[in-house]
Amino acid sequence: PFPSRVRVLRAHLVLGGQLPRGTARRKKKVVHRTATADDKKLQFSLKKLGVNNISGIEEVNMFTNQGTVIHFNNPKVQASLAANTFTITGHAETKQLTEMLPSILNQLGADSLTSLRRLAEALPKQCKLKLECISFFFLDLVSNFHP
Repeated sequence: PFPSRVRVLRAHLVLGGQLPRGTARRKKKVVHRTATADDKKLQFSLKKLGVNNISGIEEVNMFTNQGTVIHFNNPKVQASLAANTFTITGHAETKQLTEMLPSILNQLGADSLTSLRRLAEALPKQCKLKLECISFFFLDLVSNFHP
């Protein structure tokens, strides 16, 4: 009985060995790629395209249709004009357009300005409604409070 148990345990240890539950034998071990391997492949492909570093760029802002901004602070920017390829590498933050407002007014396009104008027109209406609700709440609170 003892040697048969050893054979079963050895089968477990062998790469893809036959398990006693009747599962299929695996032909090879699957190696999962890490993000660093993908990053190295990307850098190699960019090197083949002949990208050059562009220095002196402090921030990059990408404006989306949903009114958000993808903001890169101190990114690594590379470009290849021959291949019409630009890369931006770094930590990205997704922010609302209103969060970035004072500093990005000169970067806004025509469609972003119109959406900002619509937002500004809707804001006083919302504030007026909120102020009316708040004042009604306080009036109700004061009228119900008797010392």
